[in-house]
Amino acid sequence: MSTSKEEWREKTLSPLLKRSPNRQGTFDNSSEIEIDEIYCSEDIDYSESQLEKELGYPGEYPYTRGIQPNMYRGRTWTMRQYSGYSTALETNHRFRYLLDNGQTGLSVAFDLPTQIGYDSDHPLAQGEVGKVGVPICSLEDMDTLFKDIPLDKVSTSMTINSTAAILLCMYIASAKRQGISQELISGTLQNDILKEYIARGTYAFPPRPSMRLVIDIFKYCSEYLPRWNSISISGYHMREAGATAAQELAFTFANAIAYVQAAVDAGLNIDEFAPRISFFFVAQNNLFEEVSKYRAARRIWAKIMTETFGAKNPRSTMLRFHTQTAGVTLTAQQPDNNLVRSTLQALAAVLGGTQSLHVNSRDEALGLPTPESAQLSLRTQQIIAHETGVADVVDPLGGSYFVETMTNQIESGTNDYLRTISGLGGAISAIEQGFQMREISEAAYKHAKSVDSGKNVIVGVNQFVTDQEPIEGVLKIDSQAASQQIARLTNLKKTRDLDKVTGSLSTLAQIAIGNENLVPAILDCVESYCTLGEISQVFRDVFGEQLGLSDF
Repeated sequence: MSTSKEEWREKTLSPLLKRSPNRQGTFDNSSEIEIDEIYCSEDIDYSESQLEKELGYPGEYPYTRGIQPNMYRGRTWTMRQYSGYSTALETNHRFRYLLDNGQTGLSVAFDLPTQIGYDSDHPLAQGEVGKVGVPICSLEDMDTLFKDIPLDKVSTSMTINSTAAILLCMYIASAKRQGISQELISGTLQNDILKEYIARGTYAFPPRPSMRLVIDIFKYCSEYLPRWNSISISGYHMREAGATAAQELAFTFANAIAYVQAAVDAGLNIDEFAPRISFFFVAQNNLFEEVSKYRAARRIWAKIMTETFGAKNPRSTMLRFHTQTAGVTLTAQQPDNNLVRSTLQALAAVLGGTQSLHVNSRDEALGLPTPESAQLSLRTQQIIAHETGVADVVDPLGGSYFVETMTNQIESGTNDYLRTISGLGGAISAIEQGFQMREISEAAYKHAKSVDSGKNVIVGVNQFVTDQEPIEGVLKIDSQAASQQIARLTNLKKTRDLDKVTGSLSTLAQIAIGNENLVPAILDCVESYCTLGEISQVFRDVFGEQLGLSDF
């Protein structure tokens, strides 16, 4: 019997490999970490006492094993399928369909004009209204979106960034019209503008005034919305753009550090706002890398908040995150394969301890998901929760030599990047120098080369290819939906009180020039039926407009 890994390699493995070599020379993951044949206690860099300290116990610092002592034995994660298309009314019907089928939270997708601050009737919105999300131009649209959905009984996540403050105010006002106080609403605002400059592109204003809007939301939520997560800091979109797992964590946490520092500099007490910070990560195909990534993320964040910012409230140091399965892994070829991919990705998120989850649908490489596909994605979550047993134990892969080693390696790679970004002056300065974009571009290029060469197998795309007819029943957006939306907006502009509109926009402009919190003024505009585009134009006039990365 071998007494060490090296002895095993020499005595047992090497003779076999001489007769029958491995199917490829080396094995590695997205973070370019080479994967050994086996992992043993000697691979873990800690002594037993150090290991226990780094792992801790669930619900205890540094939260490697989960932020709740009993995790899913208490309650399962929030099942939050992402939805939004066509019109507010159609999306409302989809929301109610999903809630009737057991969904436990809402997640709103907004169309591109809404994301970048243009009304549906703006020339730049032509051809994009309602295509990749729901168009929301006014409080009237928001009321329709949540018609017959009590906003004190359901939590809502909104994927919106440059116009986040406007959409939050519309949600507050809509709840008020339902007779619900803002103190009672719960949900999450993505509100992560920095990753837009890095990977996604739905920015409207330059970084520094955009940061002001972010911090004003922090301030407002800290005082008036105790159940609302004021930001969801997203690594998802950077990973979708080509980042490795270590880059996903590093660039996300660099942005998080910038937000927290800006809030502290603005006079906010860290233990008052930090408990409402949340994160958004992807789940990709490499199951063990993804599980290790989530475990490393919790530990890194706990250390950042205690060692860098001196947080005292344990809730300030707990990393809470939403997960979405990987859109970039969905294929138009053999779309049924996407069911398998999304299921395994969802399993990784659950094994890694996510707080909420969206599972992509089989048909999303071809169009927006049909109701049947969305239901099947929800059923995937429900089967994992109730039929597999993985929710019955906290951190089921904890103690695996492989997982613990990988957790340490991803933590180390992430910290290397964080030190580099700090040396560049922090996240905003690094963005202005193009650092993150270059790193992601290089990683994406390497991945594309590995797919083209066949080293990275994509089933149905570069191997195991078959002739298959396209699936039927792909969701089609009603061609009349955009014109109907514009007609409703036109009618609103004709019937509202123009004096109130003009007065509230003028007040907003004056406050934008100064230093007061912008959220109350935005809320007044929203309740006066100013449109999202009109409010955004005030900010463009005062702050300027970010037209592209070359503006840096």
